[in-house]
Amino acid sequence: MINGNKIIFITGTPCVGKTSVASNLFDYFKKIFNTKLIKINDFAFENDLVLGEDSKKGYKVIDVDSLDEKLNHDIKLFFNSDLDKPISKLVIVEGHLSHLCSNCDKCIVLRLNPRILEKRLKSRNYSKSKINENLEAEALSVCSAEAYDIHGNLVNEVDTTNKSVDDVTSIVKEIILNDASYPVGNIDFMDWFLDN
Repeated sequence: MINGNKIIFITGTPCVGKTSVASNLFDYFKKIFNTKLIKINDFAFENDLVLGEDSKKGYKVIDVDSLDEKLNHDIKLFFNSDLDKPISKLVIVEGHLSHLCSNCDKCIVLRLNPRILEKRLKSRNYSKSKINENLEAEALSVCSAEAYDIHGNLVNEVDTTNKSVDDVTSIVKEIILNDASYPVGNIDFMDWFLDN
């Protein structure tokens, strides 16, 4: 069980399954706890935290410091609401920027073999340069390294390769409930570079 209020970050390279897993987690935990799901990209746009666009890469540039501040403010408001009701609250923050924010209880990085990731990125019509950048980031464990640098041992890595959304959701549930641990550093996709 979860004792007290908890904040869970679900992060990873685009197309690894974050949105599907976070949605499943929300559907499961909302039956037990007062649960809120925050999609970090939508949250950034809704709160006018976009500084501009990187013209070379085509990415929106987000004010990460302001994002962190606003996110923590909104979570605090959520935790402080309904204080007369003795029920634990859970916030799930989903998106590839979530691990750059602070104050999580668990940060879960979803990983995917770059060979499979490439197919998913192509199916979403990503540009060739954007696909290559994301494949390299995945092979080099960029999200995991960034997350670990900020959150240390609160970070878990889950390999989603050849697993269904339900399988990954079950693993992540175990991590959230402290029934399992998947430390950073056990997933290695560096062999992808040898084939490219």
